[in-house]
Amino acid sequence: MNSLSGRFLILTTVFVMLAEILIFVPSIARFREDFLLNRLERAQIASLALLADDMLADDLEAELLANAGVYNVVLRRDEVRQLMLSSPIPDSIAKTYDLRDAGPWVLIRDAMSRIVTPENEIIRVIGEPVKGAGLLIEVTTDSAPLRMAMVDYGLRILGLSFVISIITASLLFLAVRVVLVRPIKSVVGYMQRYASAPEDARGIISPNSKVTELREAEEALQMLQTDLTQALRQRERLAQLGGAVAKVSHDLRNILTSAQLFTDRIESSDDPLVRRMAPKLVNSITRAVSLCESTLAFGRAEEPAPTLTMVPVRSLAADVAASEQLAVADACVEIVNEVPEDLIVRADPEQLFRVIMNLVRNARQALVAAGKPGRVTIAGCEYGDTWCIEISDTGPGLPPKARENLFTPFQGGVRKGGSGLGLAISQELVRGHGGDLSLKQTGPEGTVFEISLPRGDMTF
Repeated sequence: MNSLSGRFLILTTVFVMLAEILIFVPSIARFREDFLLNRLERAQIASLALLADDMLADDLEAELLANAGVYNVVLRRDEVRQLMLSSPIPDSIAKTYDLRDAGPWVLIRDAMSRIVTPENEIIRVIGEPVKGAGLLIEVTTDSAPLRMAMVDYGLRILGLSFVISIITASLLFLAVRVVLVRPIKSVVGYMQRYASAPEDARGIISPNSKVTELREAEEALQMLQTDLTQALRQRERLAQLGGAVAKVSHDLRNILTSAQLFTDRIESSDDPLVRRMAPKLVNSITRAVSLCESTLAFGRAEEPAPTLTMVPVRSLAADVAASEQLAVADACVEIVNEVPEDLIVRADPEQLFRVIMNLVRNARQALVAAGKPGRVTIAGCEYGDTWCIEISDTGPGLPPKARENLFTPFQGGVRKGGSGLGLAISQELVRGHGGDLSLKQTGPEGTVFEISLPRGDMTF
């Protein structure tokens, strides 16, 4: 019963039974009223014999009362209350019911009270005579026959309700399977066939459902499958193109490396023009080799999942600052570590070191290229459920073109001749931690990059 149609069958049966119970309660109250009115009518008919003949034998009077199912009959005619028929009452009267002005809630209350009371009681019932044959008729009778008749009627009603609910639920079960379950299974089949061969366009669903909601789902699935198939084809082409570029870069690097071997001989040429152009040629070849090596490295890059430990950021930043400070010994660039002593983050220490190192190096190179004194600052803070590490500089800021594709490989390079792979790889490493690397601000007053890492669950 874990299927949609099976659960719908159970729910339908339950709801139909609830509806039948709501019908059962007023029905049983109506049955009780009809039963008592019938007793009153039979008692009135029995009393007519006495009106026809004032003297009745005791045996005949007892037979009339037995046929009417009552102990005595009181008929009020012309404002005079008359005891028409009577017999000994075995017990005192327990309850009196007046049917002349009883509302529906009173009838339901009395019916439910009677059906849950198994003991036999003597009850008095008051009603209006039929055919206007008086002002009031009153009888005394046992409650046991009434309750037995109500129980029998209730069981028949519940049995009929159960049969109706089963038939209704079965019909709805079949309708659901035809209208909903079968189309859903068809959609699932399309999804499974597409998952087994996403490059095959024949697996894309063709919307044909007449149910509005299902058709919308089919159309959304068709759009998703179409876009995904195109993306897979594009990815395959890019993979093939990447393989070709890697091969070309490998061969080109070898060619350029060979060309570098001849630069020394070119620089020793007697021709002044050749000696003057040689450094530019060497620099161009060096940049080309560097680009080839970066391209090959990026194509082979398969970063492992981070091994998360608790990392003291200040000591990590001190290592970065010490390494980079050696490269700027002769330049007026200061690297400052302002990370708090107590800032400890959950991260992979090697990967976090690479990210901070890359950002500090980029900032340092930007300051050196600007040719003016400056400072690179590593800072950190903690707020809410996030750790933040900021690398800021007092450099000239990023040019607009670099901001547009800052984290895009081969497009986001800031330095002349740069490949832009450093920031792309750094962002990939930070996102592997569930965080993000973003450019917080840039301009003439400087540039700020922010590494945000989620605190998450601190339990190890």
